[in-house]
Amino acid sequence: MNAGNKRYTGSRFWLTACTLVFGLGLLVAMAPDFTGGQKPKEVTPNDNPVIKKDSAASVKAFASVYKVLMSPRCMNCHPSGDVPLQGDDSHLHVMQPTRGKDGKGIYAMKCANCHQPTNTPGLHTPPGNPNWHLPPADMKMVFQGKTPRQLARQLVDPKQNGHKDLRKLLEHVNDTLVIAGWHPGEGRTTPPLPYVEFKKAWITWIENGAYAPKK
Repeated sequence: MNAGNKRYTGSRFWLTACTLVFGLGLLVAMAPDFTGGQKPKEVTPNDNPVIKKDSAASVKAFASVYKVLMSPRCMNCHPSGDVPLQGDDSHLHVMQPTRGKDGKGIYAMKCANCHQPTNTPGLHTPPGNPNWHLPPADMKMVFQGKTPRQLARQLVDPKQNGHKDLRKLLEHVNDTLVIAGWHPGEGRTTPPLPYVEFKKAWITWIENGAYAPKK
């Protein structure tokens, strides 16, 4: 066999080998799953995390959630109007700041002008957080005046809750502005449940179906 024929034969050998390898890979990829049907769908951040349905457990948990959300530490930043509420009696903010488009105030009356990244030392001084704000004008998320049923249904509605699915709603309990309610500064009461208990109730409510009470 001359050198030309050797090169030709070698080329055919590698072409055949590559074709076989590719074919085997394609067959493996297309083969059915013999472990019991289709492979389970991978969980993505956009999938809802609800794994069971228990309306009684869900509604019972929301009763605890509702108590916290209607406390001044939560409701004061979720008013029915565009002026935040203030104090344990939830009176209108004495400085009369208004919501603004992004929820952070308007013109010179910006929330961050008084509400610093951390609590200001002293009795009844402004509490702080790096992202202090009301909900934005196009998604006001009003708590004030809501019944348990109304509030529960609002919380799970992406058109009213900031476009959150259930997974994002679960994660929202870890938001630093939510947690700030349990660190309100001197002279203010904290919510009626410890944060750990509130978080447990929040998760129980959602993971059991996020049911709304009848009233």
